[in-house]
Amino acid sequence: MSKLTQVQPHLSVAAIQERIKQTAGFVRVQKWLVIYNAAVDPRPARAIAMHTGLAQQTVHNLVSQYNRQGPSALEGPGKGGRRRSYLTREEEAEFLQAFTDRALTGQVATAMEIKRTLEKKLGHPVDKSMVYKMLKRHGWRKVVPRPAHEKADPERQAAFKKNSPKR
Repeated sequence: MSKLTQVQPHLSVAAIQERIKQTAGFVRVQKWLVIYNAAVDPRPARAIAMHTGLAQQTVHNLVSQYNRQGPSALEGPGKGGRRRSYLTREEEAEFLQAFTDRALTGQVATAMEIKRTLEKKLGHPVDKSMVYKMLKRHGWRKVVPRPAHEKADPERQAAFKKNSPKR
């Protein structure tokens, strides 16, 4: 028979049930369900994994973390998010504010100029795709010239072509 997966009594079963009810997000609820199963009905990790839809190793990891660190082990940041960002969103907005102010006075801000300034601020090179993603996050868009002037009159242009002297 396999070894039983048991948890330390950090929380009562009622407290674990309350955490399950209050937790938002499927992945986080699954973690608490593993602890609940191990607290209510200790059995091999394989059986708990089959019951909760997780891998056996994941059950071992969750129970081990819970036994060592208590409930705080399951209350981590979760999946997703910007964990590898160079600047926070607020810092990015503050950085781009100087370019916004210049653009309002009619000066053009290019992505390569922003990239060079950002590299000076950070002290190391960054990829240009990072700059484009930052600009998109803050609502910047690529503005290109129109193909024709907005006040152009095609009829007058055609008449000019017909009446102009040949070279």
